[in-house]
Parts: sequence; structure tokens; C-alpha cells
Amino acid sequence: MTEILTSHFMIFLFIFIRVTAVFVTAPLFSNKAFPAMAKIALALVISYLIFTFIDKDSIQLEVTISFIFTNVIKEILTGVILGFSVALLFFAISFAGTIIGFDIGMAMAQVLNPTEETNNNVLGEYLYILAILILILINGHHYIIRSITYSFTIVPIGMYTLNTEVFDFIVKMGASVFVLAVKIASPILVSFFLVHLAEGIMARVIPQMQVFFVTYPLKIGIGIVMLMVTIPLYVYLIKNLLHSYEDKLYQLIQTMS
Repeated sequence: MTEILTSHFMIFLFIFIRVTAVFVTAPLFSNKAFPAMAKIALALVISYLIFTFIDKDSIQLEVTISFIFTNVIKEILTGVILGFSVALLFFAISFAGTIIGFDIGMAMAQVLNPTEETNNNVLGEYLYILAILILILINGHHYIIRSITYSFTIVPIGMYTLNTEVFDFIVKMGASVFVLAVKIASPILVSFFLVHLAEGIMARVIPQMQVFFVTYPLKIGIGIVMLMVTIPLYVYLIKNLLHSYEDKLYQLIQTMS
């Protein structure tokens, strides 16, 4: 009886560690505005639900310091990789806002993020918050929780091993961040290409005019109007990205098996 209780406690502990590692790195859950006690409570509830359905008899355990330490590291790595892969998408969305900010002349405009205690580009922060709101509206946080649950089916406790496939997959995801950021920013970038073209024509036609100083406030105004016009497009685009990202999470988990 004592051995069963000990093994069940260890299994629950390993599950809790993986879930907590995801919460520490994944967007929304890692936000400092999310109270720490609420995170712990939610992690405990999810860990218990996962504990009730996994096949506990198939998990081989050893009550040794080396075994516990090794598996704690494995579970932390598994959780961090899952959470970090989700965070990459939100970094791409935030980076797209930064690119737009550079193009419309708001590169120096910074805003304090009170939850992260960092200064971020205004437009990057705007798109990041928009993405978080869309994540909540489409129940995207359920995707993250489902991926955690799925990970215990594909990668049981203590079975994760470091392999090049996982790191190659993450590197490819990281490389795609910049491509994705440009794609997200492309509607504004294309429209401002026409603005820059008009600036060049004005500079050639009226060389006495200080085009930069005349058009600088105008560019900011046009940029803000374009952002207002393209909000529905960004909502649609970000929603599709979040929906499609669930499949990428499952692919990542499969490479970890």
C-alpha cells in the first residue's frame, strides 16, 4: 500500500512539474497579471485530471535521488519546449507590430507593459494584446491544455529523450517567426510602399520642399487610419494562425516521442 501511494505521489508530482513548466512559458498563463496562486491552483486541477486517466501501471519508477532528479529535468524540459513553441507565435505577432512601427515612424514610441515590467513598441504591444484577446475568445487556451494532455499520451513520464528532431523543429519554428511577422505586417507595408513612392515623386517634382518633415506627421496619421481599417483583417489572420498552430504543437510533441 505504501509503495502504491509513493508511486502515485511521484507520478502526480511529475505531471504537476510538466504542467507548471508550460504555464511558466506559454502566453496568457505566464502573464504576471495572472495571480501566482491561481496558476498553482489551475496547474493542480489540470494535473489531477491528467493523473486520473493516464495508465499509471505502465510507468516505471525508482525511488532514488538520481531517478527523481533526472525525471524532474525531463519534465521541465518537456513543459518549457511546449510553452516556448506557443510563445514563438506571439513573439512573431508582436514583432510584426514593431516592423509596422518602424515603417510609419513610430519606432521610438514605447509603452510600459505593467504586467511584464518592460518597455515595448506601441504597435507591437497593441498586436500582442489583440492576439491574447483573440486567444481567449476562440478558447485558444484550451488548445494549450489539450496539447499538455496529448503530450502525456505520446511522451509518457520519464520517456522524453533529447534528440535532434526536436531542436530542428524548434529552429524551423524560430526561423518562421520572421517570415510570419513580415506576412502579418504586409498589408500596412504594401500600403506604405505607395506612400514612400509618392514621397519620392514629390521630392523629384518639388526639390525645394522638405518632404520628410512635411510628410512625417501625415505618415503617422495614415498609419493609424490603416490600422483601424485593417483590424478586421488582423483579427481574421490571427484567428487562423492560432487555429492552425494546434497542429504544429501536435507535430512537435510527436517529434519528442
